[in-house]
Amino acid sequence: MPKDTLGPLPPEFAALIRPELPGLIKEIGIEVVHAYPEYARLLDGPYGHGIRVGVEQSISAFVDRVAEPSAPSALRDEMCRRFGRFEAYEGRSMESLQGAYRLGARIALRRAKKVGRSHHLSPTMMLSFADALFAYVEELEALSREGYLEVRARSGEQSEVLRRRLLHLLLAGRPTPGTAVAELAEQAAWPLPVQVTLVALRAPAELERSELDNDVLTDLGDPRPHLLIPGPLAPGRRRMLDTALFGARAAVGLTVATAEARHSLRWARRTLELVDAGVIEAGPLAQAADHLVPLWLHSDPALLDRLTERELAPIAGLTPARRGRLVETLRVWLDTRGTAVRMGELLAVHPQTVRYRMRSLESLFGDQLADPERRFAMEAALRATHRR
Repeated sequence: MPKDTLGPLPPEFAALIRPELPGLIKEIGIEVVHAYPEYARLLDGPYGHGIRVGVEQSISAFVDRVAEPSAPSALRDEMCRRFGRFEAYEGRSMESLQGAYRLGARIALRRAKKVGRSHHLSPTMMLSFADALFAYVEELEALSREGYLEVRARSGEQSEVLRRRLLHLLLAGRPTPGTAVAELAEQAAWPLPVQVTLVALRAPAELERSELDNDVLTDLGDPRPHLLIPGPLAPGRRRMLDTALFGARAAVGLTVATAEARHSLRWARRTLELVDAGVIEAGPLAQAADHLVPLWLHSDPALLDRLTERELAPIAGLTPARRGRLVETLRVWLDTRGTAVRMGELLAVHPQTVRYRMRSLESLFGDQLADPERRFAMEAALRATHRR
């Protein structure tokens, strides 16, 4: 607030108000404690003297400002910021402190009116005083808000750092002592859950963080951003994610014991990769639990390629067109063990064509088709290549 706001008040006015200060300060203290009982404990505690000094300094500074508009206010400014910091440390909002300031202003105005009547001050001067007083209170509130937000920002940053460290510890690839995790969780004020569910996000993370529940741990700055949700993905958690993601693509890992969190994230990330590769159907939120077989089949792509080469070696030398027809027929036969008529319906060909192809497959693969273990390996390879 510009200091010249108090300009209309003559400096002599300060001389009339100053004798009232001891009684005014006492009256304000009584009424503030009555209206805001939480301050009674503070005034009786170890910080009580400092708080009283701060109140006196704020009131005296106003009178000094009236007497000398250019009077320095550094001490008062710092005291107001301390009030705001203290409210933040106590875990309260600014409402009580703002209310106390305004109550003090009303009491001061009531005392000033009494002084005005006894000295026959003009109504215009009293209006100027009221105007200046409430503008001054706004200035005090702004200073206290600075201190309050300073602490909140610092504690928020510190809490975020602790929570991110906790997330990294939970996802560490090596075994971590349970006491270390429990201690860090306590420092971060994060109740340690029995189970967790990890969510992998596409980078850069497009997320409405304000929509996330308070207990969700995040690392959105990681090259592969991710979230940790305590417990399973219950319907309420799913709605939270849908709202926070706002259409951005993500994948949910399996719910696991907290000590196994890294596996849930690994599965979530692999699910997202398979969505991008077209193996898993795209959607805003893919869930690993719905795609366990593809995740298993594609857990080691290089090994899968070797398996496919081995199992389909008998038809490797055929023309691409013929090889494609036989592979599709073999896949349907392994899936259904159906009759030629049923397979013909699925392949959209005549049953006689199916019989001809099956004879070709029996000739090429021989006993391989009768061996349950080889059939299983062949089916796994064909399912994987079909999805790709």
